[in-house]
Amino acid sequence: MAEQQKPVGGGSLLIAWQLKDKKVLIVGGGEVGAQRIDSLLTTDANIDLVSPSAGLHPRTKKFLEQYPSRITHFDQSFSFPDTQQAAASIDVGAYDMVLTALDDTALSRKIVQACRSIRVPVNAADIPDLCDFYFGGQVRDGPLQIMISTNGNGPRIAALIKDRVKGALTGKEGEALIKVGLLRTKLKERAPGVGGDVGKRRMRWMSRVCEQWSLEDLSHLDEEAMEKLLDEGWERNEVPTPPEFSKESRSWSWVEVFKSNATRSLPSAASFAAGIVFAQFIFSVWRGKK
Repeated sequence: MAEQQKPVGGGSLLIAWQLKDKKVLIVGGGEVGAQRIDSLLTTDANIDLVSPSAGLHPRTKKFLEQYPSRITHFDQSFSFPDTQQAAASIDVGAYDMVLTALDDTALSRKIVQACRSIRVPVNAADIPDLCDFYFGGQVRDGPLQIMISTNGNGPRIAALIKDRVKGALTGKEGEALIKVGLLRTKLKERAPGVGGDVGKRRMRWMSRVCEQWSLEDLSHLDEEAMEKLLDEGWERNEVPTPPEFSKESRSWSWVEVFKSNATRSLPSAASFAAGIVFAQFIFSVWRGKK
């Protein structure tokens, strides 16, 4: 039996952090601040931005114009509650997450210290040792999110790897995941319950569907096809093949079968059809020469 590989330290726990309706503070509205806003808008978080208007990046200004209900802008510099500028002070304890995007390293360190003293997760741009978490390179396609992290060692390398990963995807993954999610919801409506035999059976059946159907075929599923798949698959504890459900899948599957067999021999039906076409071509040439 092969020896199990031991965990290697120095990594991070990669998690999908749910920030919907959570309060997030961004200090700094420059280029990095705009990047942070862009990342947070996809999470449906409520964003407070602290930055003088004079220091706003054009993208930041555009975000403020486009999402006034999602982003609250405090046109001021950051100050702590215990300073003389108490009226304009910011209480980091009122937030679920704090991000600094500042050129002022000393101020970033003070904000990080304040956050850590009350256990508020914080990220300080370009200062890895002050980050409780990192923003890695991300590939997004609908519900699919892939993160590449270098743990603060090389953000540019993460961007290059991101481009490679993105280039390796087909473009069907996001749509396929949406359809799988809808199918799972319909299945749970038919066979409700958490855990137990029903839960295990649901999991096994969905796993078989995902393994036996290609991403392209899954992306073509519509409401009617899902109901038919559940009727003829789930109810009989079977996983029918894609061509039984949609013309799109049938068409795609046939092309794939043709490609995979082309180097060996054509399927009998294709050979027969090709023979007819070839015979018609020869006959037309022969008639033309007469």
